[in-house]
Amino acid sequence: METILALRDLEVQYYSNRKTIRAVNGLSLDMHKGKVLGLVGETGAGKTTLALSILNMIRAPQGKITAGNIRFAGNDVLTMNKHELRNMRGKDVAMIFQDPMTALNPVLTVGDQIAETVLRHEGVSKEAAWKTAETMLETVGIPADRAREYPHQFSGGMKQRVVIALALACNPKLLLADEPTTALDVTIQAQVLDLMRKLIKEQGTSVLFITHSLGLVAENCDEVATMYAGEIVEFGSVKQLFGNPLHPYTKGLFGSLPDLSAVSERLKPIPGLMPDPTNLPSGCFFSPRCPFATEICHNTHPVDIDVEGHMVKCHLYTKKGGKA
Repeated sequence: METILALRDLEVQYYSNRKTIRAVNGLSLDMHKGKVLGLVGETGAGKTTLALSILNMIRAPQGKITAGNIRFAGNDVLTMNKHELRNMRGKDVAMIFQDPMTALNPVLTVGDQIAETVLRHEGVSKEAAWKTAETMLETVGIPADRAREYPHQFSGGMKQRVVIALALACNPKLLLADEPTTALDVTIQAQVLDLMRKLIKEQGTSVLFITHSLGLVAENCDEVATMYAGEIVEFGSVKQLFGNPLHPYTKGLFGSLPDLSAVSERLKPIPGLMPDPTNLPSGCFFSPRCPFATEICHNTHPVDIDVEGHMVKCHLYTKKGGKA
């Protein structure tokens, strides 16, 4: 299976008021060509920072990739010059940003913004680029005649559709979808997901699908990674994670969902909050909230453990340990 993206020991930090915010901590991850990887976790886990790191868009002095390696299609992203990065972004790797308000230029029409990307990467005429822009808008449920309108003339959900059209315009090899369907109604959500599936089938596009919806992950992803406090704590196929979640945090996410087949008075939320990224626990980052935590969990950081092809970062799965 061909690896399209390989991350090794990635660390990303932000700096604010003389504090160091550890956003991503020693993260390693592989993505395969033509596969959809679902990335789940609470707000503040570092999911968006991870996506921005892949595009080398962490900006100094506020942020910095302090360690690790990012290789896309065999090329080291962190050593690329500005010209190489411009050629990669939008063409080979595209991102659907979570906030459409800041992803669109308010002084350009939405058609011009999509056509500009097509012109930059496809080398076609202005007429052909504009036609592509209109086609992409229609693909995400927006009439082509609205291509000459500005972002402020669209609702929040329609802005999100424009951002999706912009990201898909050049048929990228890798699509970073940061909660792409959050602001969409159910019918448009289905259209966008169908379009993503079509890209995967026809172009071999790989997708990093960042979402809070485990239902969307189950329906659209091949593999799942659970992220907590800037690291991957569990990784496996959809069948593995949904059929047999191993990490206490992953179990907590599933336990927080309502089960219509069971009778219960209350849901079972994960107690506590995500740890302060300026002062992470010395042992397992999840240990202050974990019902299975022992002394070793509070004092020693766990390593990745392979459980029959299913990766989990937890002391409960050592060779001598049992399952949670």
